[in-house]
Amino acid sequence: MSSKEKKSVTILTESQLSSRAFKDEAYEFYKELRKSQPLYPLSLGSLGKGWLISRYDDAIHLLKNEKLKKNYENVFTAKEKRPALLKNEESLTKHMLNSDPPDHNRLRTLVQKAFTHRMILQLEDKIQHIADSLLDKVQPNKFMNLVDDYAFPLPIIVISEMLGIPLEDRQKFRVWSQVIIDFSDAPERLQENDHLLGEFVEYLESLVRKKRREPAGDLISALIQAESEGTQLSTEELYSMIMLLIVAGHETTVNLITNMTYALMCHGDQFEKLRQQPDLMNSAIEEALRFHSPVELTTIRWTAEPFILHGQEIKRKDVIIISLASANRDEKIFPNADIFDIERKNNRHIAFGHGNHFCLGAQLARLEAKIAISTLLRRCPNIQLKGEKEQMKWKGNFLMRALEELPLSF
Repeated sequence: MSSKEKKSVTILTESQLSSRAFKDEAYEFYKELRKSQPLYPLSLGSLGKGWLISRYDDAIHLLKNEKLKKNYENVFTAKEKRPALLKNEESLTKHMLNSDPPDHNRLRTLVQKAFTHRMILQLEDKIQHIADSLLDKVQPNKFMNLVDDYAFPLPIIVISEMLGIPLEDRQKFRVWSQVIIDFSDAPERLQENDHLLGEFVEYLESLVRKKRREPAGDLISALIQAESEGTQLSTEELYSMIMLLIVAGHETTVNLITNMTYALMCHGDQFEKLRQQPDLMNSAIEEALRFHSPVELTTIRWTAEPFILHGQEIKRKDVIIISLASANRDEKIFPNADIFDIERKNNRHIAFGHGNHFCLGAQLARLEAKIAISTLLRRCPNIQLKGEKEQMKWKGNFLMRALEELPLSF
């Protein structure tokens, strides 16, 4: 890039990346970045300077790069550490998504038994029952908002039962989750966010007290047992892990089910092909994960050691954010990348990440989506979008690609 071109670059801010306007134009913007500016400057408020990664090969490399850390304590000295913006921040950030080896390995080991292939397959009948029950409620109306009536309740019911938390609290989780996944350090929102996170911490404290008194065969009880053994899990790690499992246990799947249905509604030929050939469902799910990746941008990684990328020095303490959505539309990896093709071969998408932080719940999300979409198409064969596709609105959200609603008639 010439010096003249460098001067013309507009630095993106966190609020811009989180805006609905950005989501609407993101794919075209990413396409231009991949061509000419694969390392794009960001201004991230209190987090400092950052870089947006848009190419697939760079994403694969950096998702495994040991010079990048998820825990900022492994990068900053005691004097350099930023003060917590929220009073309750420390109680909710000590989870495996924000950790590096060996801590990451220790935390992941504590929960991965619940997400083995055998354990996930045991949930199949339960997920099918939930899907049918949700459709039973809306089918007489011949209409539903897929997000509120189906895509959100299905995974939140599943993860709630796995964790052993009351289903009646699921709407609270929806509010708290939105604060966590779309955190902003804008002064006008800090007070409200801190209040909501305070509610979440109080809820977790009460829940853990109850589980200590009355342990059961659920995942939270198992985590409490690990905490009581001393070195396995601290109290902050316990709260943080429960929070992560609640949020990550449903947010990605809500978006996968919604975004896949939306893609099918917008591509009638592919929708009809899937109806006629249901054995293409697994392939269709992988294509949906690539085409409208549920997680658009990764959580932040901190640079522990400087390095050079595309002729630019990435300095210590710089933030790296990877666009999974852009990497999954990279023309050099995916022929006809902007075409939704449920028979796509060699689909090497990274919608669930890559490396140490590959999504622990990927298999569960795939199973939930397979049952949810298969049941929807079987029971509502004449389903169609109610309204024009141009009227559908993406949420303004930093991490996720999520529709505000998806009205369907059948």
